Amino acid sequence: MSIRITSIPEQKQVNGLDFPLVVEPDHPATANDQSAFHDWVVENKQPLHELLIKHGAVLFRGFPVPDANGFEAMLNRTNYENMPYVGGAAPRTQVTTSRIVTANESPASEKIPFHHEMAQVPTPPGYIFFYCDTAPSKGGATSILHSGEISQAFFQIDSDYAEHIKKTGVRYIRVMPEETDTGSAIGRSWKETFQATDHDSAEQEMENAGMTWQWLKDGSVRTVTKTLPAIRFDDETHQQVFFNSIIAVYTGWNDSRNKGETAVVDGEGQYMNREVMDQTVAAMDELCVNFAWQPGDVLWVNNHTVLHARQPYEGDRKILASIAIK
Repeated sequence: MSIRITSIPEQKQVNGLDFPLVVEPDHPATANDQSAFHDWVVENKQPLHELLIKHGAVLFRGFPVPDANGFEAMLNRTNYENMPYVGGAAPRTQVTTSRIVTANESPASEKIPFHHEMAQVPTPPGYIFFYCDTAPSKGGATSILHSGEISQAFFQIDSDYAEHIKKTGVRYIRVMPEETDTGSAIGRSWKETFQATDHDSAEQEMENAGMTWQWLKDGSVRTVTKTLPAIRFDDETHQQVFFNSIIAVYTGWNDSRNKGETAVVDGEGQYMNREVMDQTVAAMDELCVNFAWQPGDVLWVNNHTVLHARQPYEGDRKILASIAIK
C-alpha cells in the first residue's frame, strides 16, 4: 500500500506545518484491502509516530477501517500501549473488550470545551485516537487546537496573570455521583471514574492520585486534586504548551452538582480571572480547526501538544475513542 498527503478545506498551518496532516490511500483499489493496510501500519509505525509528533494530529481518510473492531485492529498494529480511562469525567461506554470506548456521551446540544484529555489527573494519556463510526448530519466536529499557539495567546492576553498561573498551577474540584448521570457532560460516577465498587477501593485510587475527598449524604463524593501544572514545557517538541483543563472546567463543568466557575482554582486557592477566561475562550475559537467527519475517518492526536473539543450537532453521531500511554 502507498499513501499520499492531501488536504481538507478546514486545515491550517501551524509553524509552517499542516494541521492536521491528512493522508489517504494512493489508489482507490487499496482502500478496501484491510490486510495490506494492517501490513502498512506495521511497516510504518515509527514514521507515522514521527509525523504525529511533528504535526500534532494526523487524519487518516479513506482507509479500510469499517467498524470498531477495525479501528482496534489498526491500533493493535502500532506500538501505542492501551491505557484505561481512570480519572476521566465524561460518561463513556466500553465498545470492545480491550481498548475502544465511546467518546463523550453528553447531550448533542452541548459544546464540550477545549481540553487536554485528563489533564486534571497526575498521569494523563500521551495520545488519543478517534474513529468516526457515524457522522452527524450537521455540526459535531471534534475540534482541534494547537497548544503552543493558545499558550502564546494566553500570555499575550495578560502576561502577568499567565505567569501567575504558570507559577502556582491549578486545582480542580468535582462532585461525582454514585451512579453515572448521562445527562451531564461530566456525569461519570465515582465508581466508573475510579473503576471501583466501594468506598475503600475508590479512596485508594483517590489517594494514589493525590486527591482529597469528602463523601456526601447522597452517595456522591467531592474531590479536590493536588496542585497540577497549567503551563508545561513539552520536551518532545521543545515548546511551551497550555496543558490543563482550565477552560473546559471553567466553562463546561456545570450540572446539578457542579459549577464550572468555582470548580477550578489557582495554586493559592483563588478563582480564575473572568476577563482572561473569556478572552482565552475567544482565542481558542479563532485558532482552532473544525473539520466535518466522514465515516471511517481516524484521527490521531498528540495529547501533550493538541487540545480537542466537540461542537454541538444534529442527527446521529457516533465517535469512538482510545487512549494510550506516552
